[in-house]
Amino acid sequence: MEANKIQIFDTTLRDGEQVPGCSLSLYEKLEIADSLENLGVNVIEAGFPISSPEDFKSVFEISNRIQDTIVCALTRANTKDIDAAADALRNAYHGRIHTGIGTSDFHIKHKFNSTQENIIERAVTAVSYARNKCAEVEFYAEDAGRSDNVFLAKIIEKVIDAGATIINIPDTTGYCLPSMYGEKIAYLMNNVSNIDKAILSTHCHNDLGLATANSIEGVKYGARQIECTINGIGERAGNASLEEVVMIIKQHESLNFTTDINSAHLTELSQKVENMMGMPVQPNKAIVGSNAFAHSSGIHQDGMLKNKSTYEIIDPSEVGAESSQIILTARSGRAALKHRAEVLGLALPAIKVEKAYSAFLRFADKQKMVNDTDLRTILNHV
Repeated sequence: MEANKIQIFDTTLRDGEQVPGCSLSLYEKLEIADSLENLGVNVIEAGFPISSPEDFKSVFEISNRIQDTIVCALTRANTKDIDAAADALRNAYHGRIHTGIGTSDFHIKHKFNSTQENIIERAVTAVSYARNKCAEVEFYAEDAGRSDNVFLAKIIEKVIDAGATIINIPDTTGYCLPSMYGEKIAYLMNNVSNIDKAILSTHCHNDLGLATANSIEGVKYGARQIECTINGIGERAGNASLEEVVMIIKQHESLNFTTDINSAHLTELSQKVENMMGMPVQPNKAIVGSNAFAHSSGIHQDGMLKNKSTYEIIDPSEVGAESSQIILTARSGRAALKHRAEVLGLALPAIKVEKAYSAFLRFADKQKMVNDTDLRTILNHV
């Protein structure tokens, strides 16, 4: 793996599908899996096989179908889960078992009623067992964001010795600040003696709106895989958004990272996931929202008409979106009005601009937005 290549691990079909009401049919999962492979993701987490017969079937069918991308199956740290995952992946071109256990005191004491020593033993046993079932094993330290760093380093060293080659550091509750998460990754990079034998992965939730920032901070300090979802969907407030982390890496060349993602497919896949899951994308969503390249303020519109770089850092075509939009509202200025009139082939002599603009404002104050039909009526009247 190239030193500065960031692997993109998509969990839309697993973590994303855990959103209430967002379950998919097998056909829909296969279609999204095809699109994810076409997008260029490195890993597709296809499901949690032990959880239901349908999830088992989904992982089995996807791993039979996807040839270039790694197909991953989630398990808990027990043999039944791991057996189900291995069975579901038995015909995979490239399979990965993703197993793990909680490592924070909240989980050890309240979820498992256990001790750190017992958790290490269970983790090592699960990884060793999975490694005998599958060539590639990823270990997740659930609630790593709130786990003690010394204990976290200890358990990670043990599971790497047991055969894990990818170590997932989830901020399961979305608690960490970027500085906290970055420091945690840096600590592990510097205090796990065999860390050179594994790849650290980020898996950040968005409970405080920091999932994307934490993911980027993680790779800055040594992680080389980002776990994310299309549109940032996922449990509670969601996961890190694939389109956001990818475009941050692409736009900020100073980070010196690359991905294999073909960003021109982002908008199309975002809309596909939105439609299939019935999970609306908010209009102001970064990168793929309907307003991501829409401009309604007169000051912004004037700048855009002079040079798009004044208010857009991404060319819409980079993410497969339609061209920038100048939306006529009561906040629009004369420049936008004249521009739209020209686009519609309507002559607007300089002597008529002020009269037309006054009529436009009166209409816009009542209607909020002025469409082309409205504008034709206003200008013909003037």
